[in-house]
Amino acid sequence: MRHGLQESELDALHDFLRELTRFMMTFSGEGAEGVARGVRSVARSYGARAETVLVADGAVLSVTAGDRTLTSTVTAAPDVARLDRAVALKEFVERVRDTRPALPEAAAGLRRVETLPATVPRWGRGAGIVLFSVGFAPAVQPTWYEIGTTALLAALVATPTVLSDRRPRLARVLPLLAAVLVSLVTLGLLRPGHDHGGPVLIMLPALFFFVPGDLFSAATAELAAGFLTTGAVRLVYALVLLLQLYVGVLIGVAVTGTPTGALFDTAQDADLSRWVLVASWAVFTVGMVLAFGVPWRAAGWVTALVYLSLGAQAAGTALIGEVAGTFVAAMALAVAADLLSRPAGRPPRLVLFLGGFFTLTVGSLGLRAFTSLAGGHVLHGFRDLMDFVTIVTTIAVGLLAGAALVPARGERD
Repeated sequence: MRHGLQESELDALHDFLRELTRFMMTFSGEGAEGVARGVRSVARSYGARAETVLVADGAVLSVTAGDRTLTSTVTAAPDVARLDRAVALKEFVERVRDTRPALPEAAAGLRRVETLPATVPRWGRGAGIVLFSVGFAPAVQPTWYEIGTTALLAALVATPTVLSDRRPRLARVLPLLAAVLVSLVTLGLLRPGHDHGGPVLIMLPALFFFVPGDLFSAATAELAAGFLTTGAVRLVYALVLLLQLYVGVLIGVAVTGTPTGALFDTAQDADLSRWVLVASWAVFTVGMVLAFGVPWRAAGWVTALVYLSLGAQAAGTALIGEVAGTFVAAMALAVAADLLSRPAGRPPRLVLFLGGFFTLTVGSLGLRAFTSLAGGHVLHGFRDLMDFVTIVTTIAVGLLAGAALVPARGERD
């Protein structure tokens, strides 16, 4: 057997690969293909073969050495709240694959990834959520009023979000709680008039941290690529998160006695300069680094791909229209993130990809559509809903096209 793996070591290798599969499903942010490729390459470095069959929250792992095969099941819930773990996990897999440490040493290294101390303190994560929302606000309404109200509302959202780090049961309903708080303050205290834009647009940036646009497009891409189970599960989960936000807004409407007809999303005239709009995405990126725990050494890569997505989308929209421009941006983002993440020591694809993906703002259209429909603005709501479906599909197909343009990863990638 290659590398001299003894069949007596198969039990230890199987246990290690089972934990590695669980960790990659939880922390890496990779889809089924990426997890399977990573586990397979590590098994090969130890002279064994590994095969995985993955669904959204589970996997069947089979490890073979010689004439023996061990099979087990793995369950894991994806968690990308801390992207420093995704970076550390990629570096760990590369190190194990290249140096083939003893299995007890490898297992201890994997445990260190799981117990990695947070790189950002809790107050820093809260500040990151505020900056993340404030940086996004001008993309919704390019006004100083939008920025000011977003800072206030995002601070309300950040507080329970940070507290939920140690309260998993609270985290399950966090989108609902955040939407209730934001809608109560917006409708009960701020009461924006027509000259400030619609209340939906005032609320949206503060809730953007919870809008599952990335899940919607990832689900659509997996369905289009033939991963039916994982795609369908992601799609349902994204819809549940979006509905939590929608119900939370409606609870605020009911408590404050606001007529549902007030849920319009007409935008105020812009009063921000173009340079403020450009700089706001740098604020957004800093907020993302803090809110998601991205290591600072990866911040430059993240910023570059945010502006790449913006530039590609703006250029494409100017030349060939919004839908085609979004397709071009998604394709460029997929190509860049895939190629840049391949060399050893580079941030993983998820870390490079996520910031640029957020700039395409898919999920916000879905929330606007639901609230417009609830407010009785049927034609406007259905228009937003159709835009949402179109853009989600466009981004998913753009991602698939981008992936098809780059060479397939080798077994060591």
